[in-house]
Amino acid sequence: MKLTLQELVDLVDGKLLAGQEGLVLGGFESLKKADSRDVSFLGDPKYTDDLSKTKAGAVLVTQALFDSSQAPEGIALVVVENAVTAFDAVVRKYGAPVVGFCPGIHPSAVIGDGVEINADRVEVGPNAVIARGAIIGDGSRIGACTTIGQEAVLGNDCEIAANVSIREGSLIGKRVIIHGCTVIGADGFGFEFVNGRHEKVEQLGIVRIEDDVEIGASTTIDRARFGETVIGEGTKIDNKVQIAHNVVVGKHCIIVCQSGIAGSSVIGDYVTMAAQVGIAGHIKIGDKAVLGGGAKVISDLEGGGTYFGYPAVPMKEDLRIKMHLKRLGGLFKRVKKLEQDAEAPSD
Repeated sequence: MKLTLQELVDLVDGKLLAGQEGLVLGGFESLKKADSRDVSFLGDPKYTDDLSKTKAGAVLVTQALFDSSQAPEGIALVVVENAVTAFDAVVRKYGAPVVGFCPGIHPSAVIGDGVEINADRVEVGPNAVIARGAIIGDGSRIGACTTIGQEAVLGNDCEIAANVSIREGSLIGKRVIIHGCTVIGADGFGFEFVNGRHEKVEQLGIVRIEDDVEIGASTTIDRARFGETVIGEGTKIDNKVQIAHNVVVGKHCIIVCQSGIAGSSVIGDYVTMAAQVGIAGHIKIGDKAVLGGGAKVISDLEGGGTYFGYPAVPMKEDLRIKMHLKRLGGLFKRVKKLEQDAEAPSD
């Protein structure tokens, strides 16, 4: 990487507040680790203190977060509308090169009967298997050892990493990204206890994933018992997430690592689930709800609120409960003292 400060300003469509246009920059780093040749950024107010201490050569700052009193001397400053996306533009242009799209089907791949695929417009890696009747959209990339099940449909411009399993009948939209070792469309966990034994309940539905969804590594999304398990348009799912049968996740949700959603729950649009959130079965979460890390949901939650704890309650209520719990130790001491005083013999 080698670009001048003015070239940086032009790349991110920013406004230069301080610094020499001819300054040459050679890398990018966080505010704490950057040196005088690096570009860094401030896109979150919790890192504002790092700005005053950084040794970066240039810093991209979000206009709404910028406070000139905290700007260090001798640091070039570029104001942009969104420093996170501006910094991402720098990384995309000057970071490690992305492996290019290379159309063709590897000789070791297995393509079943009746598969609809254009070998000139799709990349299929070594030992991949595409079962009979599947449909593969143009521009899609299928990684090594990935399996696409019978009559599954993969839309245009999808990126499916190595060792992914997309089970039979699954419907995958356009521009979907699925990372390694993820399983789409495995049986839901359904059993009925009959005559002292757990009898399997057939799972005969499918999974439907809408356009522009991204699914992290080692995530599992189960097929419906009947009908569909649905992941809405634009939703982003982290690694190691479990989504059970007949769950419906709305549009543009964020679901973070190790979260789990039990069967038949309905998640609204623009919902955020932090790490290790657990949602019981047949629950409804309203649009734009935020579930804090570790929250456990056992009843329906209205949209627009922020919830924490077990059971999940509005944030203010959770803070109040925690505050009272902290006072219990002192309360026990007071009660014990009162009991001792009451039992003490009077003169």
